[in-house]
Amino acid sequence: MTLSSPRRSALADQVIAQLRNQITSGEWAVGSRIPTEPELVEQLGVARNTVREAVRALAHNGLLDIRQGSGTYVVATSELAGVMHRRFASADPRHVAELRSTLESSAAKLAAERRTERELKQLDTLLERREQAWASGDREAFVAADATLHLAVVAASHNDVLTELYADLGHLLRDWLRDDVALEMTPENHMDHGRMIDAIRAGDAERAASEAAAHAFICLPDRLEGRRTD
Repeated sequence: MTLSSPRRSALADQVIAQLRNQITSGEWAVGSRIPTEPELVEQLGVARNTVREAVRALAHNGLLDIRQGSGTYVVATSELAGVMHRRFASADPRHVAELRSTLESSAAKLAAERRTERELKQLDTLLERREQAWASGDREAFVAADATLHLAVVAASHNDVLTELYADLGHLLRDWLRDDVALEMTPENHMDHGRMIDAIRAGDAERAASEAAAHAFICLPDRLEGRRTD
């Protein structure tokens, strides 16, 4: 659809809104490269300067990353996620683990109190998918399955604000998990989440919170060891 407006600023706002929708809808996934500037000009029917202005605005807001010689990539699905990604990317690993522990333990506690039977079935399915991904040795598949399970636990808390905040942090947490997963996905390195799901099923809020809190710190010593410079 060709966009048109007598005012350039209004036109740029329309293009920004349309490009943002491509990102938030998932059509342009995080990590993917968006169409080139000439391609966007053709698709949107606007001037090159308008496209450039819109892309730069979304890059400034943290949704896009312009990489000279490579292209422009999606790095976040919301402005808040973009801000948090920039803010926490070089943060102290212990602080990130503490944040993750706080959010996930609170969510698991609420999930144990509020989850529905339908959500329990979904958690069982996602847990099985996570176990299968680990057994396959496919690290990327495991990271995706693990992240999906945790997000489902948070969603089962029925706290929309907590769920939205956790989703905005999701891509950053996946980056940390990807680094934490051992190159050799062996039984001794496996992070069991079955006890957390069992506690949620039993309605044991304190045990669910305790199990969830522990997951964030499993690989932390290795990460801290890697940061030492002495």
